[in-house]
Amino acid sequence: PMGSERMEMRKRQMSTTQETPDAAQAQLSAGSRGSNACCFCWCCCCSCSCLTVRNQEEERARRASHELQAEGIPNCEESPAPTLEEVNAWAQSFDKLMLTPAGRNAFREFLRTEFSEENMLFWMACEELKQESNKSVIEEKARLIYEDYISILSPKEVSLDSRVREVINRNMLEPSQHTFDDAQLQIYTLMHRDSYPRFMNSAIYKDLLQSLSEKSIEA
Repeated sequence: PMGSERMEMRKRQMSTTQETPDAAQAQLSAGSRGSNACCFCWCCCCSCSCLTVRNQEEERARRASHELQAEGIPNCEESPAPTLEEVNAWAQSFDKLMLTPAGRNAFREFLRTEFSEENMLFWMACEELKQESNKSVIEEKARLIYEDYISILSPKEVSLDSRVREVINRNMLEPSQHTFDDAQLQIYTLMHRDSYPRFMNSAIYKDLLQSLSEKSIEA
């Protein structure tokens, strides 16, 4: 009988010893999962963190590039308030609209409502590039224009066909004031055919025209 009792006690001790490491391991695993709630393993968590850091760095780079480019392009061009004659002239042709800062400002405001303001920004950047004569400045501005409006990685990429993109890529080997001439013309034509007719029927244009007409009558 005493031997049987000793045997039974040993079995219980062995059972307790086996359960203790298992319980400790379970607690350790639970603690690990709690400290890395985003993932189930260290590799996944590391990957998530790396991707987050990389995305943040890319976003900061894009913002920095845009801010540098925007230094020479104000949010709104300085111009006197348009007259009724000028606003009426905008309806005669797209060229007359684009010739005046007031016309470009009004059209740009409309493009912003259609989420296509980058077309005007690109056109204006090209116009600014044409005014430069310093080679290093030309190269830097050409690079910024490419990164902001031509690169497929840019959120402000403009819509260009493959032929024009090939021309730009060749021109970027030796940037000049006319590196983006073909692309600028294509975007100008796109705005003329696509956005300009809608602008003429927009509340932005009609409200401006009505406001100036009422002021003219009062005067």
